[in-house]
Amino acid sequence: MSGGPGTDAGAPSFRVWALGGLPEVRAGDDLAKLIAATEPGLVDGDVLLVTSKIVSKAEGRIVEAADREAAIDAETVRVVARRGTLRIVENRQGLVMAAAGVDASNTPAGTVLLLPEDPDASARAVRDGLRDALGVDVGVVVTDTFGRPWRNGLTDVAIGAAGVRVLDDLRGSTDAYGNPLSATVVATADELAAAGDLVKGKAEGLPVAVVRGLPHLVAAGDDVPGARALVRGAADDMFRLGTSEAVREAVTLRRTVREFTDEPVDRGAVRRAVAAAVTAPAPHHTTPWRFVLLESAEARTRLLDAMRDAWIEDLRRDGRSEESIAKRIRRGDVLRDAPYLVVPCLVMDGSHTYGDERRDTAEREMFVVAAGAGVQNFLVALAGERLGSAWVSSTMFCRPVVREALGLEPSWDPLGAVAVGHAAGAPRERGRRKPEEFITVR
Repeated sequence: MSGGPGTDAGAPSFRVWALGGLPEVRAGDDLAKLIAATEPGLVDGDVLLVTSKIVSKAEGRIVEAADREAAIDAETVRVVARRGTLRIVENRQGLVMAAAGVDASNTPAGTVLLLPEDPDASARAVRDGLRDALGVDVGVVVTDTFGRPWRNGLTDVAIGAAGVRVLDDLRGSTDAYGNPLSATVVATADELAAAGDLVKGKAEGLPVAVVRGLPHLVAAGDDVPGARALVRGAADDMFRLGTSEAVREAVTLRRTVREFTDEPVDRGAVRRAVAAAVTAPAPHHTTPWRFVLLESAEARTRLLDAMRDAWIEDLRRDGRSEESIAKRIRRGDVLRDAPYLVVPCLVMDGSHTYGDERRDTAEREMFVVAAGAGVQNFLVALAGERLGSAWVSSTMFCRPVVREALGLEPSWDPLGAVAVGHAAGAPRERGRRKPEEFITVR
């Protein structure tokens, strides 16, 4: 593709065309030799776009699979979203795509085609082979077809690359008006893949295309990052959670965090978590939750100092040694070290009084359970906001002290305190609990 009639002769342009003459690719074939045999006329600075399907065939990634779903399961490391039989998953290559890239088309009945095990290595092998066979220094991009969030239709993207600048980082430069570019990083390898798909097509049997005229995108050395650099890491992925799996994933992400960084907490994120908290079920259409947000260091210090003094007094009254008291006080440092504290409280507004001890006790228990459900919603929502938390019970043991320190109504019962912040490190691996051990069926 290039500029048409009326285009300035000096304007940037490029050409893209599909290569014909490739035979059916079989396991064990040398793709570079097959491409070279078509006499493609490659020159230094060209970019070769190779459909992943023929790479997989050459690498023997065809497997017997009477059940495609089982093959998808085997290639899946995380389910992102599900709708009916369609699954969007993260596969072994770290790619988020439909059906883990498992393809049952253009392959013998009873078999499926898996993606290349290491697409970047596959691209390097083709590049090196063409250099040896033809003496040319070209870039190679291995492509596959992706759907996209928020957009209809499919397009090809790069899943493997060698000798290509897969990202063009324009941050620090300026636009035509002199405005600084602070967030612009262009996915050049994906743009190349999409351009190649325009001439390869999906059903024309033309799995390889060439782009000429963009030599600045071809790297001179062999140490440039491959297409793996295009995969956004979990910590930076704002859209990591899928649809029906979002809640389950957030529940899994929720961990007790006891060490926090100094990074400030987004107050809006905490308020969004409170909004999730107050959707919990409650008896009699009541709202038994209140959340006290301690956003100032002065408020946190006032509360924690008052609680510490009350705790020390209780421990001395219990006959504890000063060494034992100091050790126990240190256990509460998670609240003092956190950059943000929340004190959830229970209110019994709207509760019924029966005049019967058994029924009145059950009534309070209903409200306590509802308040706990609200706190759990709050913790899960914080995890969804990528905030760590620790729910500590200490305020429940000195409720009058907490009410006085925070100026709360006498009817508000503190239900512990939640330390909130950004985790200082990766959480420890959580032990796997088998749901069957907690289920009784009648």
